[in-house]
Amino acid sequence: MTEYTTVSIPKDLADRVEDTIEGTSFQSTSDLVRFLLRSIVIQHQKEGELTEAEFEEITEQLRGLGYLE
Repeated sequence: MTEYTTVSIPKDLADRVEDTIEGTSFQSTSDLVRFLLRSIVIQHQKEGELTEAEFEEITEQLRGLGYLE
């Protein structure tokens, strides 16, 4: 059985994510967050440590999705 933990994000951000995922294959904010975190972790594991440029690219992608302000 998989264990879970809770991650908190501001309500206004959660609302923006809900609007963002509307019409996509993501069923919930949690689905999108799991996808994004897996993608980052997989990229990190494949390439070793992230370069500053890669970190900035990920940051901009997350900002574009409304996860960062």
